[in-house]
Amino acid sequence: MPLDQTDRHILQLLQHDARLTNKEIADKLGKSISPVYERIKWLEQEGYITRYIGLADRNKLGLHLVAFTNVQLKEHAQSMLQAFEREVVKLPEVLECYHMTGMYDYLLKVVVTDMNQYQDFIVNKLAKLPNIGTVQSSFIMTEVKYELAYPVQQLASAKSPTGKRKAGTGAGR
Repeated sequence: MPLDQTDRHILQLLQHDARLTNKEIADKLGKSISPVYERIKWLEQEGYITRYIGLADRNKLGLHLVAFTNVQLKEHAQSMLQAFEREVVKLPEVLECYHMTGMYDYLLKVVVTDMNQYQDFIVNKLAKLPNIGTVQSSFIMTEVKYELAYPVQQLASAKSPTGKRKAGTGAGR
């Protein structure tokens, strides 16, 4: 079922501050608490909201080096891809891993304290994974934009061609 404007607004609010109470969200939307509570529960049950987290400042944690690491595997059989994926997700320095098209097979976002720790990561962890062929790294010089919230307000609204709301998309769901 598509999201309506209220659903998108709730998602936008929670993506920017997951600590908002149902009452605070209801006040911002000009709605009562109960329908907002029901919508949030529906968004959770349907998988639109997958978890609530608190974001830490990586620099305050001493994690000053961010690398985007391209990995090319030697062999591309399904079992080899799966073996790499099973092992790479175990590495705590790897925050994100994407299977890509193009010259490289995977793109990793790696966060460490400094270049010495990155070298240790490459030599003693990544290079020891099965089937590693080529590794190419790019390092962040300046973080120009860092956003984790998806642009939910830009999604199409849940309206029928006549402009009326679809049945079953009300507050209670």
